[in-house]
Amino acid sequence: MTSPDSGVPRLVIAAPSSGSGKTTVATGLMAALAGRGLAVSPHKVGPDYIDPGYHALATGRVGRNLDAYLCGPELVGPLFLHGARGCDIAVVEGVMGLYDGAAGEGELASTAQVAKLLRAPVVLVVDASSQSRSVAALVHGFVSWDPEVRIGGVILNKVASDRHEVLLREAVDSVGVPVLGVLRRAPQVDVPARHLGLVPVAERGSEAVDAVTAMGAQVAAGCDLEALVGLARAAGPLPGGSAPWTPGPVPTHHPTRWDKGSPQRVAVAGGAAFTFSYAEHSELLAAAGAEVVTFDPLRDEELPEGTAGLVIGGGFPEVYAAELSANEPLRKSVAELALSGAPVAAECAGLLYLCRELDGLPMCGVLDAAARMSERLTLGYRDAVAVSDSALAGAGTRMRGHEFHRTVVEPGAGAAPAWGMRAPERRVEGFVERGVHASYLHTHWAAEPGVARRFVERCRTS
Repeated sequence: MTSPDSGVPRLVIAAPSSGSGKTTVATGLMAALAGRGLAVSPHKVGPDYIDPGYHALATGRVGRNLDAYLCGPELVGPLFLHGARGCDIAVVEGVMGLYDGAAGEGELASTAQVAKLLRAPVVLVVDASSQSRSVAALVHGFVSWDPEVRIGGVILNKVASDRHEVLLREAVDSVGVPVLGVLRRAPQVDVPARHLGLVPVAERGSEAVDAVTAMGAQVAAGCDLEALVGLARAAGPLPGGSAPWTPGPVPTHHPTRWDKGSPQRVAVAGGAAFTFSYAEHSELLAAAGAEVVTFDPLRDEELPEGTAGLVIGGGFPEVYAAELSANEPLRKSVAELALSGAPVAAECAGLLYLCRELDGLPMCGVLDAAARMSERLTLGYRDAVAVSDSALAGAGTRMRGHEFHRTVVEPGAGAAPAWGMRAPERRVEGFVERGVHASYLHTHWAAEPGVARRFVERCRTS
């Protein structure tokens, strides 16, 4: 194993655009390397929750996000080292095209920026299905655009035939960039998608396992794994001063099992309907003194015994609206906890679950609002400020977040809104009622650790 101080061997898997095959290659590479006995640390550039689920399946480790907009460029290295601690190699899957970042913010939050912050070589995955010699111009453009980005090789994806491969290799050779892999079309590695992207691992079960196994086999057969590992080892040390991020020490008095009367048990929604969560959130809650317990709103009929606080993250409640509605005992349990004044943090899917109804089906009724599916996709980074004091943040706290949904909640804000959006447009959004903080905005608590500490403290005192 390589210690974080000496520089974890690492690669960034990028592409000219979305749809080129980054997820297939990155996940397949993780699985292939893990299959060779390496401890592989999986990472994803950007706010996406779904790809890290496939990464975790491939590696047996938690998939972690590296988002320079949500957390700031200064936390990219520390969060990377936190996730990669004790690993032999790290694979970072990019987002969108290599140089695409937050709209109007230059390189901020782009794969290229993260690669530079990590001093990691980039492997460019090119969809070669509709080109031959032109691939040289494309690769040359990406290599020369930013001299600080080191593109160490190319993987040619969706290659049609042996003859097609020869033409592509000749073209890329002329640019002086090595071809590190050639992949043919393989339907068995395809992952089904729907209105918000790929279908999460938690919903696919054995099908997801089979897909990841196929990705690993395809990459192992079509790529030069030795060359890829060699490239990763050439990354060298991270920038000086980088140290692993830490959520803080877990209190030594923390109970190993729940003891009646403890005010610190925090229930976190999981299962197929609520799959969107950053691992650092639970780590921060635990470091603040909470006992974190996961429950499944599709299956469990009551909250875990002794629940003092509730966190309901993102996911796909619209897909499971009928099942969530049918679990009336749990809906009542959630409503009772919220009405008691206990801290409840709900993001996006959690917001919908707390509404009076979703697409006409009864939900928890904590908020006097109705949610419904919409044809309009709301997507993008947000610069926000807390409007109202809540269990998560004091009024005036500034955080950056991300919205990603095809639903509408009416009204969009309560008498005490959760957030005021500073950019890209000014508006208020979300609800603060009693101990409830509910909003569409996804945030990353590592950027503001006081959020978790405040939440746990409210659990003690509410």
